[in-house]
Amino acid sequence: MKQNLTKKISTHILLILSVLIISLPVILALIISTQTEAQVLSYPPGLVPGTNAVNNYKAAWNGVNLGRMLFNSTVIAFGVIIGKVSMSLLAAFAFTHFEFKGKNFLFGIILVTLLLPVPVRIVALFDVVRSLHWIDTYAGLTIPFWASATSIFILIQRFKTVPAELIDASKMDGCHPMQYFFKILLPLTKSTIGALVVINFIYIWNQYLWPLMATNSRDMRVVQIGIKMLMSTESSNNWGVIMAGVVITMIPPLLVFVVMQESFMRGFALQSEK
Repeated sequence: MKQNLTKKISTHILLILSVLIISLPVILALIISTQTEAQVLSYPPGLVPGTNAVNNYKAAWNGVNLGRMLFNSTVIAFGVIIGKVSMSLLAAFAFTHFEFKGKNFLFGIILVTLLLPVPVRIVALFDVVRSLHWIDTYAGLTIPFWASATSIFILIQRFKTVPAELIDASKMDGCHPMQYFFKILLPLTKSTIGALVVINFIYIWNQYLWPLMATNSRDMRVVQIGIKMLMSTESSNNWGVIMAGVVITMIPPLLVFVVMQESFMRGFALQSEK
């Protein structure tokens, strides 16, 4: 009995220490965002909240028009999620439920694109977007991210776990392929879709290089560029203001994760069971 209790206490202490170590950068950002410039630069550094939180957050919000950037990043993130998940679902459905000439070859080409991340093809991508006059537009910031080999691959693996008997039963009931897709397949894939939504939202939210190249006006900038702009303005030495901006930009991804947490965990649990 004592051994079990000791083991539980040790496990909880280890978990608490692990969480504190992982959360330390966020905790420090929160603390620094409330401190004055003098408190941030003091030695030894103060690890208690300061008294300048309101001024820091106001300066971060108004200094680079962070509200407009939050709006842009939110529109872009949801635009990418809708387009990417929709295209990935349809592609995965085609690869798993239909037979057509060259299917394996096409799937191989899709997997090869995993070897070509955005920084590798960014110059060619920029030329295409510029020729379409999509610079400084939401289309130029969202559509290039719609194709996703990773999402297609994950959904294909999920679709393969759906019993074949369901397909046969739907055919006997006179169910059209798209009716089967919307009424049977999508409800069974909700958790995986939720996991993809969270992953892709965070991925797009953290994009810096492509939005920097594909935008010219301040009104189309995104939050990651906003943080860099805070570091390049008169607030460059005031880390309280910079960390306040960082904390503000962390809120939307955190809200998405909290709302989609159950689907996110279920989606990964289903993947790990295979």
